[in-house]
Amino acid sequence: MGIVLHDGSPQQVMAILTVEDEKRPFRGNHQNFIDLIKTGRERGMMVYVTRVTDVKLGQKRINGFQYHSESRSWSQGSFPFPQVIYNRIPNRKEEQRPEVQQLLKACLKHSRVRLFNPSFFYKWTLFEWLNKSKQTRKYVPSTRRLFGPSDLEAMLALFPVVYLKPVKGKAGAGIMRVERSKTKPDAFVLRVQATKNSKATSYPAFPRLWSSVKGQAGAEEYIVQQGIELARYEDRPFDLRVLVQKNGQGEWSLSGIGARVAGKSSITTHVPRGGSIHQPETVLTAALGPEAARHTLFKARISALSIARQIEKASGHSLGEMSMDLGVDTTGQIWFFEANSRPMKFDEPDIRKRSLERLIEYSQFMAKSRKKSR
Repeated sequence: MGIVLHDGSPQQVMAILTVEDEKRPFRGNHQNFIDLIKTGRERGMMVYVTRVTDVKLGQKRINGFQYHSESRSWSQGSFPFPQVIYNRIPNRKEEQRPEVQQLLKACLKHSRVRLFNPSFFYKWTLFEWLNKSKQTRKYVPSTRRLFGPSDLEAMLALFPVVYLKPVKGKAGAGIMRVERSKTKPDAFVLRVQATKNSKATSYPAFPRLWSSVKGQAGAEEYIVQQGIELARYEDRPFDLRVLVQKNGQGEWSLSGIGARVAGKSSITTHVPRGGSIHQPETVLTAALGPEAARHTLFKARISALSIARQIEKASGHSLGEMSMDLGVDTTGQIWFFEANSRPMKFDEPDIRKRSLERLIEYSQFMAKSRKKSR
């Protein structure tokens, strides 16, 4: 299968899977793909980009795209059949297309192809998976599906602050925050996340609040979650962004931790919503003191690996990487908020470099190991 090296062994080949695009050869973060192709070259693995429409599992070669650094351009060609397919379908809508679903399912069943991260995660499913294990249950804030006003009312009876999050949300879009008024027992304050900040509106009673929430949510599915009093840096809440990936031995390992501090009037820490990037040691030391900061960072590492193992186990599929958002409250306790099976590019250079190396190392491990029959 594919190109044979001088020592007689087949070359290891990875295909990055995406979809076609009207204006460009294919969808996705082209720079991310270029970096991965370059890292593959440095480490002896052929990496190319292919589209769902190009993949014919019965053939020895498939169509794809290779990048040329000298001319800074992509060229289309025929490439060796890959042992590993790295799923970078850009969004949930594309992933749900029948032809995409058909290919992903066929790859999972195929005897020679290793596909990792076969699908996006859904918030509610993640919380269900983590609640199944005693080891990870402790990291999950109290959460329920938002089917109607009684769900929101019940959570507000238990917690002074709750967050409403879209089940299919991304980068903090659509998040709402509700808190009881400190002066009027039946009144509520609703904050809705906009592009860079949030707008607060007061409601004298629950029915008016619910009417506004329903209008904001529209047809989107939502969860309602206990509000955690996050530790603060320069009087702004922060959380931790963690990248966990499998290494060259096929084991979960920590590739890096970054900190994200919320924007001035934002209810999320996401950078596209006005958040800023900081070193975790800096923000944790400022919030908790040096010794507690070291201990909390250690706990974050342990919890992230434990969460990754449980998500993989509960999903029933082989996963290669995930990023996650972990909250740290004012006592130093770790809370799980979110995991993403298609991590965005980390801005910290050391984490970025390690993430690319790990992707290639794990793909090489998968290319060498026989596929387990299910």
